[in-house]
Amino acid sequence: MRGAPHRSDAGMAPQPLPSTDTQAPPIDGATALPQGDPGTPAPEHDLAALFRLSNLSDLLETYLERPQLDIVHRAYLFGARAHSGQLRKTGESYICHPLDVAHMLAEMHLDVDSIVAALLHDVIEDTRVTKKELAAEFGDEVAELVDGVSKLTKMELENPDEAQAENFRKMMMAMVRDLRVILIKLADRLHNMRTLSVMAPAKRRRIARETLDIYVPIANRLGMNTIRLELEDLGFAALYPMRYRVIQDAVRKARGNRREVMQRLETAIKERLRHEELNARVVGREKHLYSIYRKMTTKGLSLAEVLDVYAIRIIVEGVETCYRVLGIVHNLFKPLPGKFKDYIAIPKSNGYQSLHTVLFGPPGVPIEIQIRTEDMNKVAEAGVAAHWLYKSSRDTGNTAHARAREWLQSLLEMQRASGDPVEFLENVKIDLFPDEVYVFTPKGQIMELPRGATAVDFAYAVHSDIGNSCAAVKINRRMMPLSTPLQNGQTIEIITSPVGRPNPAWLNFVVTAKARSSIRNFLKNLTREDAVQLGRYLLERALGDLGSNLGQIDAATMTEALAEFRVGTLDALCEQIGLGQRPAVLVARRLHPEGEAAREASSPAESRSDEESTPLSIKGSEGTVISFAKCCHPLPGDRILGFLTAGRGLVIHNQQCRNVAEFRKKPDKWVQVEWASGLAEQFATEIHVEINNQRGALATVAAAISELESNIEDVKTKERDGLHTTLQFVLMVRDRVHLARILRRLRAIPSVHRIARV
Repeated sequence: MRGAPHRSDAGMAPQPLPSTDTQAPPIDGATALPQGDPGTPAPEHDLAALFRLSNLSDLLETYLERPQLDIVHRAYLFGARAHSGQLRKTGESYICHPLDVAHMLAEMHLDVDSIVAALLHDVIEDTRVTKKELAAEFGDEVAELVDGVSKLTKMELENPDEAQAENFRKMMMAMVRDLRVILIKLADRLHNMRTLSVMAPAKRRRIARETLDIYVPIANRLGMNTIRLELEDLGFAALYPMRYRVIQDAVRKARGNRREVMQRLETAIKERLRHEELNARVVGREKHLYSIYRKMTTKGLSLAEVLDVYAIRIIVEGVETCYRVLGIVHNLFKPLPGKFKDYIAIPKSNGYQSLHTVLFGPPGVPIEIQIRTEDMNKVAEAGVAAHWLYKSSRDTGNTAHARAREWLQSLLEMQRASGDPVEFLENVKIDLFPDEVYVFTPKGQIMELPRGATAVDFAYAVHSDIGNSCAAVKINRRMMPLSTPLQNGQTIEIITSPVGRPNPAWLNFVVTAKARSSIRNFLKNLTREDAVQLGRYLLERALGDLGSNLGQIDAATMTEALAEFRVGTLDALCEQIGLGQRPAVLVARRLHPEGEAAREASSPAESRSDEESTPLSIKGSEGTVISFAKCCHPLPGDRILGFLTAGRGLVIHNQQCRNVAEFRKKPDKWVQVEWASGLAEQFATEIHVEINNQRGALATVAAAISELESNIEDVKTKERDGLHTTLQFVLMVRDRVHLARILRRLRAIPSVHRIARV
């Protein structure tokens, strides 16, 4: 049985109440309730808790039935008794916190199980109550909800970052099973943030940073705008108190003048809408402090520039009216080019819908206008909570709820592909900050991606198999590099290859968590498979030099060797050999010691030399356990040599590479290799092109390279003498013949002086 440990959440550290001489009276009809410490006040004697319970009951009576209210009251008694003897740092009884959390969920009209779970959300973590006891008293569904919110208190992780990541992973996986888990957690976090001032400064900053980094983006991703805005401002005030006060004072001083301007703008818009006989609500909006601060930091604006932007929301009856109002306000004030966004036709990832435009107002200042319907406004404020809050409204909240379900499914896939909780947390953080780009598939389907996403991100968004076999991309019917950032409105066509596989270089430019985790997962598995295959080849070759093979090694010798090398299987041993962590020659000598003596006694003519060994066939598995040296960029058609490097596996070099002479001094490290036939992949190569310094020369060279179906992976320029410039290209080509065609084409350009392969 566990005691009542101190919580790390804001204001949550339970402290024992002073003991008294009187025993707390029993509670009728609650024989299953856990017993608190002797001498502590009974739940019904705590006036602050009873006041909160009364408010909660009044709210619940508006939408729950009497039997459900009885269950809620029983849960309160259970929780109050479980937390008996505990105080929050605010000085209140601990049960006041669960009551406040439950009240927030009741405002969203959540079901009775959610309210009960909110009242009991800390009992597993902070009291002696177990999940099994909770399930017996209130059912498995409540127990699962409470367990999903509870931290893993018994984890033995020395690194606090790993512990945080594992707790986060547990919560997110519980959220995948039941969305109500995160609603309880967000309400819990919001109440903790409201009482954060009682915490020590260092802890206050840590919790505020965690809130802004994780919980604010989650609330935004779920469309819960009201909770998000309050969490942002509370987190901002705790993390940067001085900056918060400066902006707060500036907004307060500017409010008087702004009120006059806003009234003029609202009056002008209302008059025009009335003239057009349209019913609408026109509401002036004041920017939140964190929103002002974020605009200053991300866009490099001064405080005065941010405060000079006025915001108005227009709420109408139907979708068609939204577009009519858009035309009316564009007639009333001149629109700012490039600032119109239609989130009605293409909703945001969290289901948010609205028309956004920016106008030049009469005082010569920008006006941000949002136009939406009543239902859209409900979803914009409540997000997924609208699913429960506005059940009477047709379709209200369905969009946000459906989008949330899609996101949760992607989280599940991400978790399966992530190697550890820390990696999963980092991937989720990436996924939580989308600034959307909308592109089209060849069939006209709209795909939504974060800003900065590339063709590889698009391929993985379509399907993991498409991403894993992605070879090239056409953007608006033109071949482009896979690393090209996508723009709104483009049509993307992914070209796949049966022998295609992810390239580790993709990790340098992909931005979506799904792409990143899928690439890492694929390469992780692929590297092991390739390492085992290469290690087996090298071990067979070494044993062959000793006149034996793996099939001739008896089981007892193999078992002793595996134990000596501290590996469990032959595959694990081969993996170490393939990664260059263990020399194949030494392993072979251990497995077949008599072979070494026989080899020394035999004549040189009878001994197999490395040159006579069967070469390893290279199929282009760049980036796995076989990689290609960047010092010489070998291509199919070149004579090549493999050098075994610890931790990197087999590195392929051109035999003319200046480094090969050094490698040949270590014959146990190099391997005879040859190109496989029928290669369909492309390989990187570097060329230097010297051109005249004249306008358009670089564009001419790049166009010529593109004509011959080669992608430019990188280009650098180096001015030589003012008259000439050297262009250093990294190109993707199929083989030496393909490269030779490109070089011939470039030599035919008049502005090209000299050209060479590096």
